Amino acid sequence: MTDKPYFDADDLAARDFDPQRDLREPGQFPFTRGPQASMYRGKLWTMRQYAGFSSAAESNRRYQYLLERGTTGLSVAFDLPTQIGMDSDDPRARGEVGKVGVAIDSIEDMETLLEDIPLDRVSISMTINSPASILLALLLVVAERRDIPWSKLEGTIQNDILKEYAARGTYIFPPAPSLRMVTDIFEFCAREVPRWNTISVSGYHIREAGSTAIQEVAFTLADGLQYVQSAVDRGLDVDSFAPRMSFFFNAHNDFVEEVAKFRAARKLWAVLMRERYAPKDLRSLTLRFHAQTAGSTLTAQQPENNVVRVAYQAMAAVLGGCQSLHTNSRDEAFALPTEESAKIALRTQQILAYESGVTRTADPLGGSYAVESMTLDIERAARALIEKIDEMGGALAAIESGFVQKEISDSAYIAQRAVESKESIVVGVNDFIEDEQTSLPIMIIDDRVEREQLKRLRAFRARRRGDFRAALEDLDAAARTGENVMPHIVHAVRKDCTVGEIVATLKKTFGEHREQGF
Repeated sequence: MTDKPYFDADDLAARDFDPQRDLREPGQFPFTRGPQASMYRGKLWTMRQYAGFSSAAESNRRYQYLLERGTTGLSVAFDLPTQIGMDSDDPRARGEVGKVGVAIDSIEDMETLLEDIPLDRVSISMTINSPASILLALLLVVAERRDIPWSKLEGTIQNDILKEYAARGTYIFPPAPSLRMVTDIFEFCAREVPRWNTISVSGYHIREAGSTAIQEVAFTLADGLQYVQSAVDRGLDVDSFAPRMSFFFNAHNDFVEEVAKFRAARKLWAVLMRERYAPKDLRSLTLRFHAQTAGSTLTAQQPENNVVRVAYQAMAAVLGGCQSLHTNSRDEAFALPTEESAKIALRTQQILAYESGVTRTADPLGGSYAVESMTLDIERAARALIEKIDEMGGALAAIESGFVQKEISDSAYIAQRAVESKESIVVGVNDFIEDEQTSLPIMIIDDRVEREQLKRLRAFRARRRGDFRAALEDLDAAARTGENVMPHIVHAVRKDCTVGEIVATLKKTFGEHREQGF
């Protein structure tokens, strides 16, 4: 972000740096130094390793493996058919079942996925967006069948549909009904599942698509403000849902810039929320975030180097004050992680937490000339970009016009040209190249996974009672009349409706989104 040889007090003076306004203490507005006063002295970040592949049973075994080795939270990766609301026997799902995540079609799949996992003691994060309400409903019914009160459940659903339109593509419904469903979840969980994080507004995928750090902050916070506005327009009190909003950022390569980015995002969110919505609950101003190391930086060449990349990226996330962290595995440029690679990734976090010493002090880089200067620069540049988005009518309008997509695409092009010209060095790719190839064991998902999943789905449908159709009719009526659909989705899950059947029912009213050319 800068070519300055060094920073000093003059840089802070030039930026009108005011410690009482811009910094203060950890746990104090504007939370630049962290959302809690004690930070990791009080509680470490959640070591939340992202995993899911093949079948529900195989994924459950991986979760047990991770829990036994010290992970403190689970994060579920779903396969592509599940992410776009298709049952595994949908003809369009052929060849994708269980490949990049776990296949979940029914309540039985979810029960298998979460078998022997104490839902009242382990927080569950689910990376799911367009069908987020359905996967949440599946988890709620599993808890219900185990007599675990919903009030004891802790976890997160990603539920961030705007970034799907801008950067990722696993959408189902058009924007308006999608935003309605996000707000339905806010409203339902505020009443029924009060400790659940109802959204994880995600800059991660924006950065993976090629954005800069400034764009990642600006587009993510603009999306967050759009969700807040949609809920306020519904009539929800900001303090009824904002404290359970969470965020998800990328931990990229530029170490100092990344630390500054996290601090700038936290400060800017607090300032914007106070200016625009004046919440009474201080928690509505605090940006709590999960970080994941940057998958796009991992290389197939010299893959052992990825362990080092991930360690530095994870350190940046921790020094930036993350509440939750996933560390990528060394083999992810090839395939889903093997058990051994997943263990190394987890051990990276544990060494960082227990050996590095960085947990003893909140915001240990606070006051650094470079970090504070970059924090102010990112904050102000991101704010200017958010104000430009505001002039367009907000995040949704900026996405629908193609502005966000073009900004990301242009930045990705510039970054790639820098690699090709060697202005940006990638070790093992465009410099320090070796002819010798390193081989790693690779996880391969066998085609039998799909055949067995289809067999389970057919058996599930054959066993269920006929009243599932009435539940789908009830859901259809709720969608048409504008009711909150969450209670009706929960009811449909109780009656053994599948993910694909629920999505097909909602499509009758909501329709399907089609990508526009720009």
